[in-house]
Amino acid sequence: MTLTGDDVAKHNSAESCWVIVHGKAYDVTEFLPEHPGGMKIILKYAGKDATEEFDPIHPPDTLDKFLDQSKHLGPVDMSTVEVEVKEETDEEKARKQMIELKPSLSQCYNLLDFEAVAKRVMKKSAWAYYSSAADDEITLRENHAAFQRIWFRPKILVDVEKVDFSTTFLGTKVDMPFYVTATALGKLGHPEGEVVLTRASKKHNVIQMIPTLASCAFDEIMDATSGDQVTWLQLYVNKDREITKRIVQHAEQRGCKALFITVDAPQLGRREKDMRVKFTDEGTDVQSGQETNREQGAARAISSFIDPALSWKDIPWFQSITKMPILLKGVQRVEDVIKAIEAGVQGVVLSNHGGRQLEFSRSAVEVLAETMPVLKQLGLEDKIEIYIDGGVRRGTDIIKALCLGAKGVGIGRPFLYAMSSYGFDGVDRAMALLRDELEMNMRLIGCNSVSELSPSLLDVRSLTSHGNGVPTDVLSKDVYDRLVTPAQRVVKAKL
Repeated sequence: MTLTGDDVAKHNSAESCWVIVHGKAYDVTEFLPEHPGGMKIILKYAGKDATEEFDPIHPPDTLDKFLDQSKHLGPVDMSTVEVEVKEETDEEKARKQMIELKPSLSQCYNLLDFEAVAKRVMKKSAWAYYSSAADDEITLRENHAAFQRIWFRPKILVDVEKVDFSTTFLGTKVDMPFYVTATALGKLGHPEGEVVLTRASKKHNVIQMIPTLASCAFDEIMDATSGDQVTWLQLYVNKDREITKRIVQHAEQRGCKALFITVDAPQLGRREKDMRVKFTDEGTDVQSGQETNREQGAARAISSFIDPALSWKDIPWFQSITKMPILLKGVQRVEDVIKAIEAGVQGVVLSNHGGRQLEFSRSAVEVLAETMPVLKQLGLEDKIEIYIDGGVRRGTDIIKALCLGAKGVGIGRPFLYAMSSYGFDGVDRAMALLRDELEMNMRLIGCNSVSELSPSLLDVRSLTSHGNGVPTDVLSKDVYDRLVTPAQRVVKAKL
């Protein structure tokens, strides 16, 4: 039986709450207390079409996964549904004008160019979620600034006619020494979401790490792969281990080649830029969780299921449920790298979560410079694969990380910004620009292949001198979105 708009509209309260998503009605009354973003946001769309708000945040299979089939009420005659006319704000008008005036793709010459465009063309709430970081965002800026305190010691008169920067990650041959690291809620930036990154990764033969909190369904992303394309899974560990087990084993069955367990987020950091916009889109139901205060921003609203009790004692359990290589993502000190080796995992990602977690965490490249000499001294450098992420914006950043002993680097936000600004073509160009930078700079430092990169090519004496001797970073300063206090907002509004 096909329902009408009036049929659905009658159920507009906490006692009986129906919503329409993609032309179908759902009874979400019993689900209200369980919604990670709280019941208030669902009640806003009770008896109405919630598709526009649902799509950017939720994977399309969310309702099938988490809502009993008895609550699937059937199709709705959308011609009978009252269309809510929203008055376009001045802010939205200005944003659309910026989209019309944005530079042509050919005018983007580096990754920070995409960030500058994205800041102007993205919706305010989406920009706040992607760009925000912990507290005063000092760690966010330090991640990139740290690379600027490392200088090259290039070799000369080396035959560099042929340069090869391909390498292997966990046994997989890749054309460039970076991977697309996991970032949440891709559809906030582009209607197609993470599958855009999937297609670009295939074209350039790099690996995509699929996020737990993707906007696209996991299977949708895997279905977008082609041929022998390799993907990895990033995992936020659910308090309900059966849910975690199901996710991991399904990923393995679908062909994921590695499991990256996020270990730096027992609680999500205070991302105040995100919090200030009082994010009004729905939270995600990728995993079942607890009610969350929406005023804490999008980040906390989507993360209430994460288990703060996760510890070293859980590693054997993960090893018992999968044959995939296991890597710990978010390691921040050499002592824990050694523990990871002792625990028998296959790798670590040195990372401070893009500056989004603990403020004043050291940059990954600084931790890398500390870690590798210790591992070599202990004869452990070949026991584990070391990756880093955070602050990588240039081909020189990638080369510096490899010189210090990293297998490769993860890049996240820049590809989101490229996707948000120009879709697939933007991500394609961003990766091509990195390829050009890698080729040029490999020649300029006098190396033909990744195997020739070593610490001897670097001067790292200034690396640990935080805040001293850092060149003026004009591009990054232009893009950085300074925090504005509520009082300043009131003053601006009055002006």
